[in-house]
Amino acid sequence: MMISVAALPGATFKNSVITSSAFVTRKIAGENFRTKMSSVSLPPLPDNLTVLGCGAAVVDLLAAVAAYPEPDDKIRTTSLKVQGGGNAGNASTCVARLGLKSRLISKVADDAQGRSILEELQADGVDTSFFVRFPRREIHRSLISLLTTKREVKTRTCIHTPGYPPMRPEELSGSSLSSALDGARLFYSDVRLHETALVIAQEIQATRKNIPILVDAEKKREGLDDLLNFSDYVVCSATFPQVWTEAPSIGSALVSMLLRLPKLKFVIVTLGEDGCIMLERSVNESPEEEMDVDSLVESLKQRKQDDIAIPTCVSSTVTKVRANGIGTVNARVFVGTAEKIPPSEVIDTTGAGDAFIGAVLYAICTNMPPENMLPFAAQVLLAVEPWAPGPVSHAAPILDWLPFYRSEDVPVLHDFCNTSVFILEVSGEEGSGM
Repeated sequence: MMISVAALPGATFKNSVITSSAFVTRKIAGENFRTKMSSVSLPPLPDNLTVLGCGAAVVDLLAAVAAYPEPDDKIRTTSLKVQGGGNAGNASTCVARLGLKSRLISKVADDAQGRSILEELQADGVDTSFFVRFPRREIHRSLISLLTTKREVKTRTCIHTPGYPPMRPEELSGSSLSSALDGARLFYSDVRLHETALVIAQEIQATRKNIPILVDAEKKREGLDDLLNFSDYVVCSATFPQVWTEAPSIGSALVSMLLRLPKLKFVIVTLGEDGCIMLERSVNESPEEEMDVDSLVESLKQRKQDDIAIPTCVSSTVTKVRANGIGTVNARVFVGTAEKIPPSEVIDTTGAGDAFIGAVLYAICTNMPPENMLPFAAQVLLAVEPWAPGPVSHAAPILDWLPFYRSEDVPVLHDFCNTSVFILEVSGEEGSGM
């Protein structure tokens, strides 16, 4: 078995690992952004690459606190921001900021929150013409989330208010659906609007449109199993594979997913500061070597070079990957590392997973190989601006900072969507009351 270590394309290598990085200026939304990258260039963009998304777009109320309140207590926030959020909203913004055309299907009310959601998305270049908009009435409300974050221990609490009434598939007309799919290179769902997403997936299959489908499997949700059966790509949270498959390890769970979902080309599980693991199906090779998946993953982890701060990727050759008691699949295994950021410089990681997915969508559209995709996606995360008081905007879609680029010339960006409240605990004197 052959193992390789890679970073981004165009980089300088020594002993199979990247040894230098470059600063690249890209013009995005009319402004120049100086970004620290581990390669000197990204793949050239073909014309008219469009990603269609369907899912949550919310308004986030981001409250930073020195400590969580005790029962029946009152405290003051150290800062409060109102901005966009939501899985699909963040990922769609990320795609747009990377230079692709981004369309999003979702639903908002004609209220202040709904107008704010649309304005932020449109400002970032996301096509919102396929949103369902309801007149402002008392029973109609856009999604809101309150997030409270405790900075010292990097924790957050989310209190979510769903939009009402929820979106129904019939609210997306046949002509609108056809227009939304026209020219789309990829379809993405966060499973928040599962009924509508399923109708879109069924339309793709029925019309034999060659549009791959990526599903964000954050956790078990209503309608997820149906969507997974249509999926070509899946990106999972750290806990999802084992919860969904009941397999004893992450590696065996990934093998189980490829076996249970025969249409699936690859599955990625994100592991936070531990990076990610990817299992990619091979249909053109029939390897003779067979290896236990957990042993293979562990051997790849041993090949990582921990003294490299920037993200890298270690991969196997095509192997008959075995999960005891589950089965075997011909596949390649990839272990991606994460950017090494000093804990004192991390303010908030909310939305990082959505940015990662946005980067994966970009990589698929531009035919980026996995060895390059995983380090690239690991860098498309949040920015930390130590000079700024309180938390930065938490969904930091892309090329504005690669990786966690800390500079005063990078503006604070918004992520957007329905409403969620995040409470951030930050250092500083706690208020005595409200």
